[in-house]
Amino acid sequence: MQVQKRIKRGETYQLILKILGVVGVASIAVLAPNALQTISMLQGGGKRRSLYYLTSVLGRMESRGFVAIHKEGENGVVSITEKGKRELDRYRFHEKSLEKKRWDKKWRIVIFDIKEYKRGTRAKIRVELKNFGFVILQQSVWVYPYECEEIIRLLKADYRIGKEILYIIAEKIENDIWLRKRFKL
Repeated sequence: MQVQKRIKRGETYQLILKILGVVGVASIAVLAPNALQTISMLQGGGKRRSLYYLTSVLGRMESRGFVAIHKEGENGVVSITEKGKRELDRYRFHEKSLEKKRWDKKWRIVIFDIKEYKRGTRAKIRVELKNFGFVILQQSVWVYPYECEEIIRLLKADYRIGKEILYIIAEKIENDIWLRKRFKL
């Protein structure tokens, strides 16, 4: 009996962005056979379902601005957008952050002061930081033990809040025992 793994929509987005990240631009006719095999192997279901699934996922990705789809003759051409490249960078950073690293005994502190009229952006930043493994130290002050300047740069660019976020590298935080336990350091 063959065991098949179901993948979530976000993982499918990630898989498609990784494929486009490597090849840049792909014709759906060229992309589809290999991508369909991979997605159908993971997703389960027949080829027709996988083709429908792939086109619907690509449509959602286009509406979110991750890919651009245009017609060239009979084939559709998919290309990754700048927003898609940033999302791919986010996936890659998240994968890197899950790897076991050696702590250099320095804390990365992120402080942000985002105006009340941008409260939606502020909420999204909090969710992003939490998803990447940051721990809240105080209101709008987050801590992480490993190098993460790349993700902060990405957040600043994505949300256009360059001057409203500060990135600090600190050698010591008072009473950091609970943080060390939290990060298993």
